[in-house]
Amino acid sequence: MSSATFRIWRGTAEGGGFEDYATEVSEGMVVLDAVHQIQAEQANDLAVRWNCKAGKCGSCSAEVNGNPKLMCMTRLDSLPLDQPVSIEPMQAFPALRDLVTDVSWNYEVKKGIKPFAPREPDAPDGTWRVAQHDVERVQEFRKCIECFLCQDVCHVLRDHRLHGEFIGPRFFVYSAALEMHPLDTVDRTGELANDHGVGYCNITKCCTKVCPEEITITDNAIIPLKERVVDKMYDPLTKLLRMFKT
Repeated sequence: MSSATFRIWRGTAEGGGFEDYATEVSEGMVVLDAVHQIQAEQANDLAVRWNCKAGKCGSCSAEVNGNPKLMCMTRLDSLPLDQPVSIEPMQAFPALRDLVTDVSWNYEVKKGIKPFAPREPDAPDGTWRVAQHDVERVQEFRKCIECFLCQDVCHVLRDHRLHGEFIGPRFFVYSAALEMHPLDTVDRTGELANDHGVGYCNITKCCTKVCPEEITITDNAIIPLKERVVDKMYDPLTKLLRMFKT
């Protein structure tokens, strides 16, 4: 056993600050273990959101030493314990209390994305025939646990606060899962360009780097969506053909 100091942000939407807590740590512990230990022994009123402690629910998202992480998947032996370990709530969303933020904006965003609408069945038995590689293309996107770490690290939301104009990486992944589905019939390119702000993304790949499910957000979701928008809305030949059709 050894001792480590954790500098935890305490406060509400009205304000707050960091408080230091020294606690015993042992081999195999993760950040969430330390937070729970501090909560049990020193700060019974410390607010922290968590659920599965297995990296699958996305509840315990926070910033550890300034990096968006799942606390339950961040091992203490991966951190420099000779100096205080800072733990603070995600910065892209409003603070509620201590390490808990209000992420409800994300669920409102999801409601604004056109839902899946399949084409008519093409087989006599009322089912569809699709190629396996088309199905596999969207399987990666289904791994998302909605931890919203990609939203937190995105500079458009975190620094520029453009929540009213930009849906963020998580929902570009969701949109890509719909757009690339071999049965879907809905065209979402207009909304992606005008309402959802896909053009704001400058492809820094910071969202891909923090994804605990290792989804290739930028290359496999955002860039293909950008290409669809350009092809359908800005390609000169496509625009000319659209004029003749109307």
